[in-house]
Amino acid sequence: MTRTESPLEDRNAPGSPSRNTDDWLVDARTSYDTVADSYANFVRDALATEPYLRASLALFAELVHAAGDGPVADVGCGPGHVTAHLHELGVDAFGIDLSPAMIDLARRDHPDLRFEVGSMTDLQLADASIAALLAFWSLIHIPDDAVPSVLGHFHRVLRPGGPLLLGFHVGDESRLKTQGYGGHPMNVYVHRRQPDRVAAWLRDTGFTIKAQLLIGPDTDAPGAILIAVRQP
Repeated sequence: MTRTESPLEDRNAPGSPSRNTDDWLVDARTSYDTVADSYANFVRDALATEPYLRASLALFAELVHAAGDGPVADVGCGPGHVTAHLHELGVDAFGIDLSPAMIDLARRDHPDLRFEVGSMTDLQLADASIAALLAFWSLIHIPDDAVPSVLGHFHRVLRPGGPLLLGFHVGDESRLKTQGYGGHPMNVYVHRRQPDRVAAWLRDTGFTIKAQLLIGPDTDAPGAILIAVRQP
């Protein structure tokens, strides 16, 4: 589950729908398994044209080094392009994604890096076991009522003082996406959120906000980057 193309959605849905966790996770897994190849082609060179995203990742890498390095989880890594970029910046990054098809592509394209199937709703990582964590446009399919639990997992697995980077779509609506990436069928909600709301969730979970960047505020698809650290 990673970054989405623009236009992002197919029809409006008021608010952020609450569904059985198994239902929306299955829908997300199936959707991204279906579009894995076309999605990988879509994002393969995406960072080359996004200087603000590259700068954010460079800052994140610098924070990782300043914190003493160690394993860094790219949660919702998709086909592994951001994981690989972090590796090029000297970060010991590994990827986790809900979609087995995405993980197969990541392992194929980046055979020297570690990738595993997993869900951010139940991270199979030990407490305080990683130096930093990145969720790069991978919270966008998590419904509002599940976000605090997900952030709780992020807090649990991070070392005290470890940096966290979140990237997400900015807005106030949730929409159902029924096709994408070459017209393949999908069935996922895309949730746009205001940075202040995400920051409040982070503070409530035990993070301190260090930086916020709004990207493309005058476009149809603005995004935001929040960088926080786990409180000791």
